[in-house]
Amino acid sequence: MNTRKILYQYGYHRCPDQDRASPARHSVIIVGAGPVGLCTAIDLAQRRIPVVLLDDADRIGEGSRGICYAKRTLEILDRLGVGNLCLEKGVTWKVGKVFQGNDLLYAFDLLPEDGHKMPAFINLQQYYLEHALVERAAALPNLEIRWCNKVVDLKHRNDGATLTVETPEGTYKFDTDWVVAADGARSPLRGMLGLAFQGEAFEDRFLIADVKMKGNFPPERWFWFDPPFHEGHSALLHKQPDDVWRIDLQLGRDANVKAEQAPERVIPRLRQMLGHDNFSLEWVSVYTFQCRRLERFVHGRVVFVGDAAHQVSPFGARGANSGIQDADNLAWKLAIVLKGEAPESLIESYNLERSAAADENIGHSTRSTDFIAPRSAQELRFRDATLALARHASFAKRMVNSGRLSMPSTYDTPLSTPDADSWSGSARLGAPLPDAPLHDQNGRPIWLLDAIGGEETILHVPNGTQPPKGSRVLVIGSDLFDNQGFFAQRFDASPGSTYLVRPDQHLAARWRHGTPSLLESASRRLRGFEGGHA
Repeated sequence: MNTRKILYQYGYHRCPDQDRASPARHSVIIVGAGPVGLCTAIDLAQRRIPVVLLDDADRIGEGSRGICYAKRTLEILDRLGVGNLCLEKGVTWKVGKVFQGNDLLYAFDLLPEDGHKMPAFINLQQYYLEHALVERAAALPNLEIRWCNKVVDLKHRNDGATLTVETPEGTYKFDTDWVVAADGARSPLRGMLGLAFQGEAFEDRFLIADVKMKGNFPPERWFWFDPPFHEGHSALLHKQPDDVWRIDLQLGRDANVKAEQAPERVIPRLRQMLGHDNFSLEWVSVYTFQCRRLERFVHGRVVFVGDAAHQVSPFGARGANSGIQDADNLAWKLAIVLKGEAPESLIESYNLERSAAADENIGHSTRSTDFIAPRSAQELRFRDATLALARHASFAKRMVNSGRLSMPSTYDTPLSTPDADSWSGSARLGAPLPDAPLHDQNGRPIWLLDAIGGEETILHVPNGTQPPKGSRVLVIGSDLFDNQGFFAQRFDASPGSTYLVRPDQHLAARWRHGTPSLLESASRRLRGFEGGHA
């Protein structure tokens, strides 16, 4: 059942490539105009790389689908120009509560400290995010979206690929230096290359419903084990914009997918949960899921991102968040390779870093699923014993797994330099920078991540000597002012401390006293030159 059909529709337009006698050539073709493909395209375009984005549909808005976007994802979306729109429309939350039956087992706060521009999470229907991204893409001069352009064939070339594209007016071909496959879990491009996922599928079925109603529930994540309104199973409740509420109900392995979506089955379940019938159904689906991925994300000049590269269960909101972080990792690397500022081998670091991130997400997702939907008598006994113990013992609450929520990955690759000195604070080598409120030279408030943007940057705390030289240096106390002390605390900053930040805002290296040679060597490693030398 899908009562909300089409929110935004875009027309097909004939493009000049269709009238050429010989195939055109493009730098980057992205296939799939979902959130991950759009983020990749916008990021590349902002880095002055011309991009063509293809999608086989002409619309967005068929069901809310993904709704939970984590702090790091919001920081990326902010850099791409849609952060404020998401905050204005989305429902901000940071508190989660876990119940067994009617009893509250525990509550948690995902961002208890101040001094961050972005909240821990927002809930926002995917169609609103996609619309904001499409509008942003349309404002960029070197980004073209071609709707109703379906890739029907892909041929590898030594220097790229040749794509055959089907449109309402027939097929055409073009060549491209790079292909980014963001075409979703069923990825036709993955099939064209004969690539298969590795991992496991889960048999439990879950009902997902978007319900429009006036509710008294707070903007929090509520999860139930064995609630009285749905005995023997789990349930989840989230608030979305427009008085829409997301409800997930575990159905078990033997549920009939078609029958469970019928209103005569759905409405009584929801009435029992909500205690009233003053609601309407926006969207209903039944799903199963997989925890699996491609063995490699990079195949020649074809790079897979998002669901085309990896799949996880929805528990913990790891799907869209990890996919957007794929885009964040890939775009700057592909941009500097295309500009001739880095060797092509740099793209292999995307494969290494995001494969490790996928493994981390799959591990968390699998453990969450095993706890929520035990597959054996032994797993069920462990789950029930943990829940019983959590009522009385604080340590057991940490063992209750209702879906470990999405966190950004910390990269551990040869690009990182040794972190020989001991550092306190929340900044970690290989992780995204913690944000901090600062002031600029004119006394105006500015956030650290806004000041850095998407460029490789050196942050330096002065110690009476000349600041280091580099492509971009920001000096704390000269360019930026830490009036509230958040930067000093989070970065364990002392006079002479120097930090090298990657274009995706991850901390690449840091020194108590960085020398020009150390900085240059680390910068070259960051850009993929072996050992810091060309």
